[in-house]
Amino acid sequence: MKIMLDTNVLVSGLLRPFGAPGDIVRMTSSGTLELCYDARILSEYQNVLLRPKFHFDQDHVDALFDQIKACGHLVASKPLAKALPDPNDEPFLEVALAGKARCLVTGNLRHYPTKKQQNIPVLSPTQFLEAYRGKL
Repeated sequence: MKIMLDTNVLVSGLLRPFGAPGDIVRMTSSGTLELCYDARILSEYQNVLLRPKFHFDQDHVDALFDQIKACGHLVASKPLAKALPDPNDEPFLEVALAGKARCLVTGNLRHYPTKKQQNIPVLSPTQFLEAYRGKL
C-alpha cells in the first residue's frame, strides 16, 4: 500500500516505537507500506532525523533511507492547485497526489484543511491503523 508519511510521524515512531506511529514505521521498515517520496521529502526526513536533540544513530538513519528507497515510490510532483496554510507542508501533499498514495499520514491534521486535500485522505496515525486493519 502506497502512503505519504509526514516527518512528524516518522520522528514520533522512532522516538516511541510502541505507539501507532511506531507501528507505521515498522510497517515501512518491513516493506509492508510503500512510502511515496521525492528529493525534498528525503531531505526533510534527513535534516530532521539528524538533529542532535534526537540522538538518532547515523547508521540507523541511513538504513531507514536505504529501505525507503528500495521499497518506496519515487515520484515527480507538480505544485498544488490550492495552497496550504503552511507552504512547508505542500511537498507532502504534492508527493501524495503524484504518487497516487492511498492517504497522507500526519500528526498535524489541521495543517491539511479538508477543502485543500484534493481527494487525498489525511489521517492521523491511529486513524490510518484503524483503516488499515479494517475498523473504519
